[in-house]
Amino acid sequence: MKKVLLTAVVTLSTLVASAQFMVVTTYDGDQVENADKLTANLGVGYVVNDDFTVGLAKGAVNAEGDDTYDLWARYNLSMMEGAYVGLQMPTKDGSENMSIGLGFSFNVWNGLYVEPNYTMPTSEDDNGDREGSFNFGLSYRF
Repeated sequence: MKKVLLTAVVTLSTLVASAQFMVVTTYDGDQVENADKLTANLGVGYVVNDDFTVGLAKGAVNAEGDDTYDLWARYNLSMMEGAYVGLQMPTKDGSENMSIGLGFSFNVWNGLYVEPNYTMPTSEDDNGDREGSFNFGLSYRF
């Protein structure tokens, strides 16, 4: 049992030591004029390889007033430097509430990126609409 635990600790510490993480957020214009405009959708991601990133982000507040969290994944497109395809889904009822999108990362300064993107839900709402939205995001990679 000690060997299994030691192997798991060494493996996880090696992954963390050589890993690249990123902090992401999306500007939310619906929030009141304070820091919530940037921190309402804050998330953390793990860069698996040069093309694929996965993470967890704070989602919308549900009907009970509790915070929710969304899983997200990003695949960098090799045909164009900085372009990516993204997928985001809540941890509860995720398959019904997924959204996909396209975006572009502009390196502004030392790992700080500006990321305009367009997202669209994968399923229709109660009215039969599937209206997308243009978002403005920031990320920092370290």
